Amino acid sequence: MDRRQLIAGSAALALFGSHEAAAQALAPDMMPVQVRIRDGIAANEIHVIPDSFMLYWTQPGGRAIRYMVGVGRPGLYESGEFYVGAKKEWPSWTPTPEMIARDPGSYKQYEDGMPGGPNNPLGARALYLFEPGRGDTFLRIHGTNAPRTIGTAVSNGCARLVNDQAVDLYNRVPMRSRVVLHPKVT
Repeated sequence: MDRRQLIAGSAALALFGSHEAAAQALAPDMMPVQVRIRDGIAANEIHVIPDSFMLYWTQPGGRAIRYMVGVGRPGLYESGEFYVGAKKEWPSWTPTPEMIARDPGSYKQYEDGMPGGPNNPLGARALYLFEPGRGDTFLRIHGTNAPRTIGTAVSNGCARLVNDQAVDLYNRVPMRSRVVLHPKVT
């Protein structure tokens, strides 16, 4: 963050106060932008391109809103086709048994869950990814209280956006929307 962003952010905070899902400071190239996409991609779908840390919410007319995201770290990112099976505001969070086994020092303390709120790793909003016949995959597209993780592969498999962008995406995406987590190439 440069001096100008710091001053602007401080001024906005002073003028408007804080809000739990308020905009988190990001570089301009990390902000959502409307882009053209190739013809033939259906509207109202989410596509995550993990190697470029981009999520696209497709729209009619060959357009999409592109968001910058963080994705699952090596070995934990799961590509595939899913659908939005649940949507939650300020969701509670419980680490999976696999997460606790991988890193008990970080996750065992939360094995009974953590209530939703600004300190919760799922952030302000979450889209729960399901598969036919399997149900909940435990994969999420969610907000984060750690904006520095956007543009990195550090999560336990989920895609994450800063909270205000997670709220924006949540408000656009209806239940049962198709979600494609494209395979990593590199």
